[in-house]
Amino acid sequence: MNDQIRQAVLQLKAGHLVAIPTETVYGLAADANNSEAVKKIFATKGRPSGHPLIVHVAMPNPSSGSESNWGAVLGQWSRDVSPEALVLAEKFWPGPLTMILPKAKNVLNEVTGGQETVGIRCPSHPLAQHLLNEFGGGLAAPSANRFGRISPTTAEHVKDEFPDSDLLILDGGPCAVGIESTIVDLTRLDSEGAVVLRLGAISRDQIHAALSQINSQRHLSFAQSSSDQPRVSGSLSAHYAPRTKMLLYPSHGLNQSSQGFQLDLKNFSKIAWVHFSGETINPAVQQKIVEEFLIPNNPTKLAKELYALLRKLDKLSVDLILFESLPNDSSWDAVRDRLGRASVGSGI
Repeated sequence: MNDQIRQAVLQLKAGHLVAIPTETVYGLAADANNSEAVKKIFATKGRPSGHPLIVHVAMPNPSSGSESNWGAVLGQWSRDVSPEALVLAEKFWPGPLTMILPKAKNVLNEVTGGQETVGIRCPSHPLAQHLLNEFGGGLAAPSANRFGRISPTTAEHVKDEFPDSDLLILDGGPCAVGIESTIVDLTRLDSEGAVVLRLGAISRDQIHAALSQINSQRHLSFAQSSSDQPRVSGSLSAHYAPRTKMLLYPSHGLNQSSQGFQLDLKNFSKIAWVHFSGETINPAVQQKIVEEFLIPNNPTKLAKELYALLRKLDKLSVDLILFESLPNDSSWDAVRDRLGRASVGSGI
């Protein structure tokens, strides 16, 4: 065990918080079995106590006799581990997938937001796995940022969020995925099937293909979110937001000849323009552009860069971010979801 991991384990066992890297975003971690430590997460983030946390777990120990003994891992946190849960764990863990399962009796209400369900994930970042194995338990870990703000994808981002804190930050480099995990609800399989509650790097089609291995029909329904769904992280309409006002505009919406999109500029004097290559702009808008950024025409690459870009934009001395809307193709669904929520919550 290296000194950094040793120090982090000691901090966590003493009931303190530690910022940890995952492949998605950096998390603000606490011992998931320590109610006072979990409460510190909510206080530090300014997060409402009714918003549940995701428990991060280590991979099964190969010495236990099976390298794929996910049932034992999930059984520590859930009272009902379905075949669907085992299939998804085998296929996508460690990785950017969170499963919502019926919680075991021992799971803290502070972790679940008072619900009878719990979110569980096994991160793939090697530093996170090393820490989880040495710690020997689950870690509750939402994103390491102020509630509703832009998620951190580097250790430096975490420092920016909590500049006056003595928070221990494990630096695992930039996050490989860059947006939060896909969340799948497996608590209503008989009535609605597997329900995708939050989009991420793992798509609906990938989940559907994995569940097709099971000789059952109940996995085929990917229902729309309903009023009785479990509350989960990142489901608010305004989230991941910069403090600078951000407006999403349709492609070619800033072209002088475009119709149907009107931009009132009288309240804005300095604008940052973010767009794909080839986009043109109305001269009336052009004269107020002080910063310009080109984004990659690739959803995976943009997802990895998105939060760092939003943070960079938020540090500029501009009063408006004009961001070209993303394509409607399903491959863009997850990053388009994050960008839309960021726009709704921006400027607040």
